[in-house]
Amino acid sequence: MKPPIRITIALDDKTSTLFDRLKSETRSSKSGLIRRALRFYSDYKELLESGDEKINTYVDMLAEGEHVIIDLDHWILFLKLIEDSPRADEFWDAHRKIAKSHAEQLKGKIKSVEDLLTRLEVCNFYKLRKADEKEFTLILGSKAGKEFIKTFLEESLKNMGFNVDIKEDYSKLRVKIL
Repeated sequence: MKPPIRITIALDDKTSTLFDRLKSETRSSKSGLIRRALRFYSDYKELLESGDEKINTYVDMLAEGEHVIIDLDHWILFLKLIEDSPRADEFWDAHRKIAKSHAEQLKGKIKSVEDLLTRLEVCNFYKLRKADEKEFTLILGSKAGKEFIKTFLEESLKNMGFNVDIKEDYSKLRVKIL
């Protein structure tokens, strides 16, 4: 077995404190923590270096336990069950109330229509295409999710004070800021 390569590094006070805290939290050796950090950086450097807000949005949404990750097939299954349910109207009323609540919670974070559309794109509800500063196209993965997203956007954006027009195509929603 080849002996490990030895290196010497210098840390400022802030980084040294962070290093000691992480070493303690992970119960790793100094070398183990450095190896783990380097592997993590290698795996995620494109996201970290791109300035892409996607990872920050994931962390923001998942860290507090208020959101879940769900397989798209399960998501579509749930939506199809709702369509056929005799209590579908109750679901849509509750969905509108939840959208209104989200609008109240997100008012400080969401500064524009594009901010909300970008945040929801991270959830894989759709792919977002920006036509210009006032027009966006949402390309949906399924027809089943179109009504869910449209209803959520209409209610949320209205309660955030944004005036938009949402048009439906077969597998797309077109959002225009008025």
